[in-house]
Amino acid sequence: MSSRAQILASVLQNQPELQALPEDLQTSFPAADPVEAFKNVLTTIGGAFIEVSDYLAIQNYISEHFAGQRVVSTLPELAAISEKGWENQDPHSYANVDLAIITAHFGVAENAALWITEDLMQQRAVPFICQQLAVVISKKYIVQTMHDAYLKIGTADYGFGSFIAGPSKTADIEQSLVLGAHGPKSMTVFALD
Repeated sequence: MSSRAQILASVLQNQPELQALPEDLQTSFPAADPVEAFKNVLTTIGGAFIEVSDYLAIQNYISEHFAGQRVVSTLPELAAISEKGWENQDPHSYANVDLAIITAHFGVAENAALWITEDLMQQRAVPFICQQLAVVISKKYIVQTMHDAYLKIGTADYGFGSFIAGPSKTADIEQSLVLGAHGPKSMTVFALD
């Protein structure tokens, strides 16, 4: 018997007993208010959380803070401030987008991640290539944990999806935190009542 066969036979003989998975994989997150928890985590990781009452408030904020910049939005409610005809172009044409505004299916309080699928992005590259990213979400769609998130995704049919929690950052170089290292430099979440 070769040494490889001996090792594999030894591993096979010394298998631990099988154990059943726990019945309930949901965990409790110690947040009485998931929206407040989401806000705290997002601001801690460098994002901005802005509570708004309607799309007009978002439009006014964007007009004030991003005047004269290239803004694209996938939301019809924000068409007045979005570049016209930007959709379905060559992904390289989005390299100079200053602000991309998209929506998310839901957010996760424990890590401030937002679940976004391709149908909400228009183009896969948009939320990753833009200089700054804004995501609009209803407060009622913020779940407590990633366990809750995966239960919500379930067996949904989608081509591409991603959890995004930003802005991107790295501290690899000289142990200095750099925001926007490999993606948007900032991330703003507009939370609708």
